[in-house]
Amino acid sequence: MDVMTAVMTRRSEQTLHGPAPSDGEFAYLLRGASTAPDHGRLRPWRWVLLREEDRDALGRCLADEAGGDEVTVERMRAKLRRAPLVAALVFSPREGRIPEWEQLAAATCMTHALMLLLHSRGYGSIWRTGALARSATAAGLLCLEPGERLLGSLDIGTPDPTATRHRRPMEDVSGLITSFADLRSRSAADRVPAGHGAA
Repeated sequence: MDVMTAVMTRRSEQTLHGPAPSDGEFAYLLRGASTAPDHGRLRPWRWVLLREEDRDALGRCLADEAGGDEVTVERMRAKLRRAPLVAALVFSPREGRIPEWEQLAAATCMTHALMLLLHSRGYGSIWRTGALARSATAAGLLCLEPGERLLGSLDIGTPDPTATRHRRPMEDVSGLITSFADLRSRSAADRVPAGHGAA
C-alpha cells in the first residue's frame, strides 16, 4: 500500500478482532513510527501493551475509580476487551531546551504514523482517551513516573470485514491555505490612509 492510499483510507476502527500484532511486530512498526518529527530526538513516550487478563486489570482499576459496583466493573471490562491489544500511550516529557508542547507534538506525530503503519499491514486501530487519560489509579497501575501522563490508548486488532465504514471523499482544503503574497496585499489594503477608503 502506498503512503497516499494509507493516509486516505485509514479510519478509526470500532470493531476489532484477532489477530493483533505480536510484541515483536509492534516494536518493528514503532521503529518506523519513531522517525516522525521529534525535535532533539528525545522520544518522549513509551507504550505499555495489555493483552488477555491484563485488560481486565485495567478495566477493574477504572471501574473502582468510577464507583466500583459490579455493573460498572463489567462495563469497563467490556470496554477494555473491544480489541485484542490495548496499547497505553505514556507521555514522558524530558527536561531541557525542547519545550513540552513540542514533545507532545512529537508523541502525537509518532502515534499517527504508527496508526498508518498498522493500517498498511491490515490492522485497524482507534485512539481512545476518556477515563484512561484522566485516571490517577490507572497511572499507578501502569507504573508512571513523576511527570509522566497517559495520553489514552490505541485499541489494535484486525478490522471486521463485514463492518460498514464511512469513506468520505477527499475534501477540498484550499480554504485552509493562504499564500504569504495574499497576506501582504491584504495587509497593505488595511493600511489605506484615513479618508482614502470607500465612503
